[in-house]
Amino acid sequence: MSNSKIFNNIGVTGKPGSQAALETMRLLCDQLASPARTIYVPQRHQDEIHTPGIKLVKFEELGQCCDLVIVVGGDGSLLKTARELVDSQVPLLGINRGHLGFLTDIRPTELESRIPPILEGHYTLEKRFLLKAEIYRQDEKIGESCALNDVVLYPGEIARMIAFELYMDNQFVYSQRSDGLIVSTPTGSTAYALSGGGPIMAPETDSMVLVPMFPHTLTSRPIAVNRQRIIDIVVSETNPHHPQLSCDGQVIISLMPGDRIRIEQYPIKIQLVHPLDYDYFEVLRSKLNWGQKL
Repeated sequence: MSNSKIFNNIGVTGKPGSQAALETMRLLCDQLASPARTIYVPQRHQDEIHTPGIKLVKFEELGQCCDLVIVVGGDGSLLKTARELVDSQVPLLGINRGHLGFLTDIRPTELESRIPPILEGHYTLEKRFLLKAEIYRQDEKIGESCALNDVVLYPGEIARMIAFELYMDNQFVYSQRSDGLIVSTPTGSTAYALSGGGPIMAPETDSMVLVPMFPHTLTSRPIAVNRQRIIDIVVSETNPHHPQLSCDGQVIISLMPGDRIRIEQYPIKIQLVHPLDYDYFEVLRSKLNWGQKL
């Protein structure tokens, strides 16, 4: 939907250690500097960005200080920022200094033409849901995280298979031996799940998809289910090794045989800001090299 809210308190963050992201952050801060705006930058960049008037804050405080946070980097940078700031409900805008850039809409060469209209209220706001993963060991919760793309159960070792059982809303679905299982949101359907043979789901799709990874039984196929369902994965007691769980490929949790993973919708959605001419299918054509219109 289109919006008209003007952004005056703006956070600028980027991929740590990336000189390309840092260069764009400097340009962006210089461009945004104005008596009418307050620019917030994480304290980790205090020796790298010297635009007069910027305010340094802890990264986790950006959500409370800002009405918009601009993320410079690739999709990984936006995923990390989304997970860490989701509770504040601050909208995020991505500047692509990565590779594919499904979530980061604007190129560094477009800062002067694309950013001002957004700050003046000419943009669309899109809400996307996240997943919450909780790990239980003997009925005691030992870890949790959220994910915008996917929650992935995988062996943690090369050429190993995992035995596990899958339940939905406490109903048994199947037992499986495979390289693991990808539980993906529509946002993550163009990421790891796509490589595993899962379907592309448009962002507004009200579902999540479960994609088996190289299952021992060839009849195992991806399943799309309503996002309101509660998914439980029980790691078989017979596994001779310790598999792992990843959230967006960034948060890694070690598991033991007998552990139970509960996956459900996270209670708060992330808000993504897009230019008014944002076109999801144009993004797919561009990133996936689909055929162009004749």
